[in-house]
Amino acid sequence: MDAQDTGKAGVGPASFLAAAAALGMMDAAARTARHAPPDDAGQSDPAQALSALLMLRHLREELTGWETGLIETARGAGATWADLAEPMGVQSRQAAERRYLRMRPDADAGTESGSTGEQRVQAVRDQRAADRAVTTWARDNAAELRRLAGQIGALDGLTAAAAPAIERLLDALGNNDPARLLAPLAETRPFLETGHPKIADRLDELTARTDRLR
Repeated sequence: MDAQDTGKAGVGPASFLAAAAALGMMDAAARTARHAPPDDAGQSDPAQALSALLMLRHLREELTGWETGLIETARGAGATWADLAEPMGVQSRQAAERRYLRMRPDADAGTESGSTGEQRVQAVRDQRAADRAVTTWARDNAAELRRLAGQIGALDGLTAAAAPAIERLLDALGNNDPARLLAPLAETRPFLETGHPKIADRLDELTARTDRLR
C-alpha cells in the first residue's frame, strides 16, 4: 500500500463484505509481521520508519471510521447493544452505545456541526427523554386523542389528496398505543384548514402542547 494512497481516510469500504475481507487480510499480515525475523543491526532506514508511522496513522483514522459502519451493520441485522459490548471492548450495553455516539459524524448524529462526542451522547439522551415525555402525555390523554382522530376520520368532503393521510390516521387509531396517533393527526392538518377550521385549531393546540414537552 502506497503511503500517499491513505490520504482518503474516512471514505470507508464499499460494503460490509469488503470491510470484512480487508480486516481479515490486515489480521493475517499483522500475525505474519509478529513472527518475522528481527532486522539486522543498522539495517533500519529512518525514511522507511517515518513512512510506516504515517501509514499507521492514516490506517488508524480509516479504521475508526469503519467501526461505526460495522456497528450499524450489526444493529441492522438484529444485534443488541449488549451483543456489541464485548467485540467493541467495553463492559456494558450503555458503554457500547456511548462509544458509538462519540464516533458518529455530527450530521449522522443529528447534532450541530463541531459538537463533541459527549455532546452527541447528551443530545441523544435529551431527545429520548423528550420522546418519553410526549409518549407519556399521549397515553395520559388517550381518550382525547382517540376522539379527535375518530372525528377527523369520519369527516366528509375532504379532497382526494387527504385520503392517504386519513388512511394512516385510521390505521393508527386501531393501534393500542395512542402515541402512534400524534404524527398522523399532524399530517391531516393541511387538509382541514379551509373546510374544518375548528378542528384545525384543535390540532394546532395539540402540536403546541407536544412541542412544549420537547
